[in-house]
Amino acid sequence: MTEPFDTLRPFSLSHLGCACHRPEFRRLTAVVTADLSRRGFFAGVAGVAASVSLPDFASAQTAPAPNAPATPVLFTNVKLFDGKTTALREGVAVLVEGNRIKAIAPGTAVAPAGARTIDGGGRVLMPGLIEAHWHAMMSTPTLQTAMTADIGYLNVLAAQAAEATLMRGFTTVRDMGGPTFGLKRAIDDGTAVGPRIYPSGAFISQTAGHGDFRSLNDIPRTPASPLSHSEQVGVAAIADNPDEVRLRTRENLMRGASQIKLMGGGGVSSPHGPLDTIQFTAAEHRAAVEAAEDWGTYVTVHAYTPPAIKRAVDAGARCIEHGHLMDEESARLMADKGIWLSLQPFLDDEDILPVAGPANRARQMAVIAGTDRAYGLARKYNIKVAFGTDILFDARLAGRQGVQLAKMVRWYSPGEALKMATGDNGELLALSGLRSPYPGKLGVVEEGALADVLLVDGNPLENINLISDPAKNLVVIMKDGRIFKNLLKS
Repeated sequence: MTEPFDTLRPFSLSHLGCACHRPEFRRLTAVVTADLSRRGFFAGVAGVAASVSLPDFASAQTAPAPNAPATPVLFTNVKLFDGKTTALREGVAVLVEGNRIKAIAPGTAVAPAGARTIDGGGRVLMPGLIEAHWHAMMSTPTLQTAMTADIGYLNVLAAQAAEATLMRGFTTVRDMGGPTFGLKRAIDDGTAVGPRIYPSGAFISQTAGHGDFRSLNDIPRTPASPLSHSEQVGVAAIADNPDEVRLRTRENLMRGASQIKLMGGGGVSSPHGPLDTIQFTAAEHRAAVEAAEDWGTYVTVHAYTPPAIKRAVDAGARCIEHGHLMDEESARLMADKGIWLSLQPFLDDEDILPVAGPANRARQMAVIAGTDRAYGLARKYNIKVAFGTDILFDARLAGRQGVQLAKMVRWYSPGEALKMATGDNGELLALSGLRSPYPGKLGVVEEGALADVLLVDGNPLENINLISDPAKNLVVIMKDGRIFKNLLKS
């Protein structure tokens, strides 16, 4: 390489003649060309930026959040569901300072000087809801739109959907695959409104795996083949040996993933991977687990069947997504090793997800047939269960996120279901360790926890269906100490 950029003097383009013949421009071009030939366009641009002391691209993932609210907020006269038990505490006052819960006191509390007081009128104050299996970029567009539209348009749709998600009372989502890093940054720095996002980045899939959306015309793939559209935009990452799995894992971590999503078996909507298939070898699983653990975080694996579950757990996965077809042996294995089960209430009802054709419909019905048994096994063996919905490609169904939570009373009491969607899901988020984008405790109302709270008009522990109509029943929504909705007078 020629002399470094920091030795170059500024030059002007205002003189007569073409600037490309000036020596400064030729040296600049030489460096950029060399970088492009070695690492591709974006890597070359990053090298130029670093050399001329432009902003570091990597720091874009950790842009500073807006300053915490300066005015304390005191909630008085509330019943408290803290997300840790299934009981209510009567007559409580909760003080929020900045983005943290400062104090919880019984009875009447005196507001600090300058504080804003919200009289709850005996309503229930509870933690913000947490969705453990969400796809922020893919919940509302149709499948055709998601696969073909410009990524800029999809980001606009996702920003609108993110605000609606927060207004349903879901203050945090664990994103299980998709290019959500830009959306997350926009929410965190106040450019957009939405929930906290724990991003996985592109879900990692083998060829013909659940995350391989290529057509048959796209194979055979060669080293010179271009990436498929889903890979280019960051929906999926195809990997077919341990080294490739390790590389794709590290790329997601580099972008800011808080956990890694691996496709370990077939799925309902898989274009190529039947439901019964086991995907990724044990060595490939371990490569992802080792790379994630080296960064202090974990791997969660899409798996429905016992063989896929067993392979993932044996390789070190900390969570199984779905698991609807598990049996007694795989349930015992998960319980014995303390593995989380991110299970969804898939039922053959008005909220069934649309699928492409008869083969996919048959797989869907097989999964639905296993839902009751999966929840039963989870209860029998005391498996740690997380609540999530996995709603995809349907704006109407996305709007019924709270309805899906209310359906959990088929297997759990309202208090157990609400604890699952708050404190329990908060424990799952904590597996991200230092890779957590939001240091602090989530899913609970306790001193020192992050101030994500809802004020509910009614008692959801008696009537969980209150969550199904958030526009009416969620009278206050606070995230990170900021009030995004308040139907009460202060």
